[in-house]
Formats: sequence, C-alpha cells, structure tokens
Amino acid sequence: MKKNILVVIGLLVTFTVRAQVYSLAEFDKKYDMLLKHPGVQIESAEAINNLYNYKFYEADKEFRWLRMRYPEHPMPYFLMALAEWWKIVPNTENTDFDDKCHAYLDTTITKAEKLYDSKDNKVEPSFFLAAGYGFKGRLFSERKKWAKATWAGKNALKYFEKCKGNGDLTPELLFGDGLYNYYAQWIPKNYPALKPILMFFPKGNKAEGIRQLELTANNAFYTRTEARYFLLQIYSMENQYDKAYDLAKYMWQQYPDNPYFERYYARTAFVRGYNNEAIAASNSILGKIERGMDGYEGVGGRTAAYILAYANHHYTRDMAKAKQYYQKTIDFAKQTNSFDAAYYWASVLNLGKIAAAEKNYDQAQTYYKEVIDKADRKSSQHKEAKEGLDNLKKLRREERRKARKK
Repeated sequence: MKKNILVVIGLLVTFTVRAQVYSLAEFDKKYDMLLKHPGVQIESAEAINNLYNYKFYEADKEFRWLRMRYPEHPMPYFLMALAEWWKIVPNTENTDFDDKCHAYLDTTITKAEKLYDSKDNKVEPSFFLAAGYGFKGRLFSERKKWAKATWAGKNALKYFEKCKGNGDLTPELLFGDGLYNYYAQWIPKNYPALKPILMFFPKGNKAEGIRQLELTANNAFYTRTEARYFLLQIYSMENQYDKAYDLAKYMWQQYPDNPYFERYYARTAFVRGYNNEAIAASNSILGKIERGMDGYEGVGGRTAAYILAYANHHYTRDMAKAKQYYQKTIDFAKQTNSFDAAYYWASVLNLGKIAAAEKNYDQAQTYYKEVIDKADRKSSQHKEAKEGLDNLKKLRREERRKARKK
C-alpha cells in the first residue's frame, strides 16, 4: 500500500513538473535571450546571492533546477562553474576544485557552441562562449599555464567581439572590456616576461578599464559582483585605498559570510586606520575558521592574525597577546606554504624585536636570521632584520662591558 502511495505521489510530482516546464516553455518563447528573461533573473538572483555568500548547497539546488528547466542552455552550467571558481577564490593556490570548474566550463562551451550553430541571433551564445573561455583563461593564468591561458583568452576575445553592439547586454559586456583594458596595460609593466605574449593582443587603457568596470559594478546583473571583485584588487594596486575600503565594506555587508570580501574589509580598514573595525572583522574571521565555515582558511587567517598581533603590539601594548597572534600568523603562513608573504616576514621580524626588547638575544637572533633567509632582499623587513642583528651585537658588547666593570 505504501509503495502504491509513493508511486502515485511520484506520478503527480512528475506531471506537475512537466506541466510547469511546458507552461514556462510557452512563456520563454517571448524572449530571444535567456539573459534578458525577467523570470530567470528573479529565480537566479537568490541563487547567485547564495553563491556569493558561500551558501553553496542552497545555490546548487537552484542551479540544478535551472539545468532541468533549460537542459540545453549554457547558463546553468556556467553558474555551476562560477560556484566552483568561488570555492577557489579564498586561496587561489588550492587546486582541489580545478577539475570540476573546468568540466562545467567545458560543458558551458559545448552547449554554447550548439546554441551558436542553431540560432540566428548569435549574441547570447557568443556571450557564454566568451565567458566560458574567459574563466578558463583566468584559471589557467592562476596556474601559470600561460600558453593555455593565451589560447583561452584569444577565444574569449573572438566571441566577445561578436557580442558587441547589443544594447540590452551593454552593462554585462563592459565587464570584459574593462578587464581587458586595465590588465592589457598593467601586465606588461608588472610582468615584463609576458610582453611577447601580449604582442598579439590589442593595447589596453587602464583608466578606461576602471571606468568600464565601475559602470558594470553599478548597472550589470550577472557580472556586477565579478566586476566588484576585480575593482577591490585594482583600487588597492592603484593606491586608491578610500575606494577599496568603501567597496570592501559594502560587499561584506552584502555577503557577510564571503571570506574574500570579509578579508578585504579587514585589510582595508586596517590600512585606513579604522582599528576597531579591523579588529572586529579579524576576530570574526578567526572565529569562522575555528567553526570550519566554507572558504575560511589559512590565507584569511594569516591576514586576521597579523592585524590582531599588530594591534596588541602597537596599540594596547599587550606583548603576550602580540606574540600569540604573530605566531598564529606564522602558523597560517606555513599551512598555506606562504613563506614569501609580507605578513610572514613581518611577524617573524616583530617577534625578533619583542625578544630583543625582553633581552632574549639568542631568540631574537634566530628570528632575525630567519627573516634574512626568507624575505626578499629588497624588502623593508630584510633591511630591518639586518639592522636588528647589528644592534644585537652592540647590545651584547655593552652587556659584556658592564659585566667586566662589576
């Protein structure tokens, strides 16, 4: 009897879903692009918000519903790839999600190619082809696979050009324009070794790129948050710390459980001197790491621990807590194999300074030597460590001189 009831319920659910899909399909005929479909935007908005707030399970349920409803469309697969990408974002050295991300992007490209061949209007499939190849290039570049990144980038640009001229998609398309304009000028100046690769691409314009990304951040639907993600980095690289702080705080308020935005908020508040905000955000990050929340891990922990160490060292003068948090910073750096990070060098250096002030000269010497061994020779930490070692020699000579007088 129970089995029969379950079968009947199953049939009712099936018929209901089929009826819904049929009625939705009739409604969908009014729209030549799913990107412009208001119903899809309403449905996907909550899922996208869940994605950016690291509620991946809830987001995935909605993306799977979109996939069932539009099985041959690239959009659901692209959104699922985006979720995998944001699992990588907190620590881009983490390769655990690479394969799944590439698989969803490959499906996005395959579905978009079929759509491209079957439709007179090439704009929407071109958009997803550009996005699919663009994100593959983004991931390849993180892995320093420059040949693959170049190939993906050229494909992304090719399809991106086919999208242009469609007024309804202008805010979304400005995202690609803005990214290209900024980084095509920024990369050669900061990575001269990549200049030969960029010879085959058009020249960029950083100022125009920033303007286009800001327009996207304020007006786009699907690419708005991605534009803001890049603007946070760009504002910091361009020393526009007021803008970086304002945007980071706003994004953290929008997505309070996004580890990347919370980390940037803590960092920019610290740089701007908003110490109470920086300390509160740092404590929040460390608490979420302890609770094992998605995306909260060593990179964010390193930033948060250093802020708390610095605050205890220089503001409250609580040396016991300062040492505890400097050591936490070092531990997080070791977890993420980040021995080239400034937070790591600075933490070891400051432990050396505290040890020297406490007249624990042997320990101070060990710390200073570690900085000299690990830090970039041109860095301020390397210079300070050498000066610290020289000063230790003077202090020891002075102590020996006093001891002889006694």
